[in-house]
Amino acid sequence: VQLQACGGGLVQAGDSLRLSCVASGLGRSFDVYTLGWFRQAPGMEREFVSSISGNGGTTYGTDSVKGRFTISRDNAKNTVYLQMNSLKPEDTAAYYCAAGLSRLSPKYMRYTEWGQGTLVTVSS
Repeated sequence: VQLQACGGGLVQAGDSLRLSCVASGLGRSFDVYTLGWFRQAPGMEREFVSSISGNGGTTYGTDSVKGRFTISRDNAKNTVYLQMNSLKPEDTAAYYCAAGLSRLSPKYMRYTEWGQGTLVTVSS
């Protein structure tokens, strides 16, 4: 199983980035997996960002990113995206994509497959 995340980088406050995560080798069809994005800043615990249901019809995000970040997926491409707008310095973190077979959840233990992370750095 591999979840390959990319799209991170160094940007200024107010800029946008789109993260992508391509899945391969999952044991079941991609569209049965709930997908999520988490982030972890240096010295901090891993934090839930957003999640999306298998068919893409339901999304859920943490309050700090609502109105700025949008999660989406393309099941034909086995890919999940995180569009991040109006970035703030406090969004600086390594961002991880994750997949799980449970329902939408902000709890990291509900996700069984994890990507390697992509670093987002937002300068003020």
